[in-house]
Amino acid sequence: MLLRPRPPFRLDLTVWALRRQPHNAVDRWDGRSWRRVLAVGEAGVELQVRQHGCAESPLLELRLRGPAARLPAAREAARTAAERLLGLDCDMTAFERIASADPRLAPLAARYRGVHPQRFLDLFETLANAVACQQVSLNVGIALLGRLCRRYGRRLEAGSGCHAFPRAQDLLAADPQDLRRDGWSLRKARYLLDIAAALADGSWERRLRQADDAQALQALLSLRGIGRWSAQYALLRGLGRHRSFPVDDAGARKYLTLWLGLPAALDPPATEALIEPWQPCAGLVYFHLLLWRLERSAAIDAGPTAPAA
Repeated sequence: MLLRPRPPFRLDLTVWALRRQPHNAVDRWDGRSWRRVLAVGEAGVELQVRQHGCAESPLLELRLRGPAARLPAAREAARTAAERLLGLDCDMTAFERIASADPRLAPLAARYRGVHPQRFLDLFETLANAVACQQVSLNVGIALLGRLCRRYGRRLEAGSGCHAFPRAQDLLAADPQDLRRDGWSLRKARYLLDIAAALADGSWERRLRQADDAQALQALLSLRGIGRWSAQYALLRGLGRHRSFPVDDAGARKYLTLWLGLPAALDPPATEALIEPWQPCAGLVYFHLLLWRLERSAAIDAGPTAPAA
């Protein structure tokens, strides 16, 4: 399949915003292609995406691998996954206009021009990411998610070692002690299983998508184990609400402080005031800061231009 994202688009930068860590086993990147296993019924299908053309005229080539790869359901799952996970339909025009008028933001936006805001496949994957990363380093959280996939996710094929991210219904019969053996605290394991039970039939998420930002935030906070940071994170990375910059995320505030060269650490109210001029696109700055952090740690090199086809 071929898809044309809204330009500008860079697959490499967008995938790194999704991966966040080099050892992410769910979203794999070899320098040219992004790979992820998708659950299609009871089978696993691997999606591979490669970009042709530059950021201003992008074309994505999608290929599927696995026993169920030729099923119509697999093709539909692949298209949906690419569109959501890579933010292909996002129009960056408003953000670029805001950035060009702000001397602080303009260099950051220019450096990572082509990154699109991603969303996880569903709200369960989003909240699982949030719970895994609560009060631990991102490195530890990503490792926990990899073990979750190996235990409960659909496998591509025997011996492949590649698994899909589990769906909420895949955890309905899970034992919290199994998660504990994989490194999850018992408290986090119970949070995760409670969330899976709440979201398994899809109706909760469908209602949330019809709610405004304030209503959605309050609904998310009603879930056991979901605090303000996790709810703000879910608004942005699960529901695609681009006004949501997770101001309760200590890591985001830290890197915002460093990037701006501020003399003192930001607290949530100060962060809210600082990001207000970037609305309604402040959440997009979150993804740019993530890439800034990755490049600062030498995990990536954005380079001067988009990669060649």
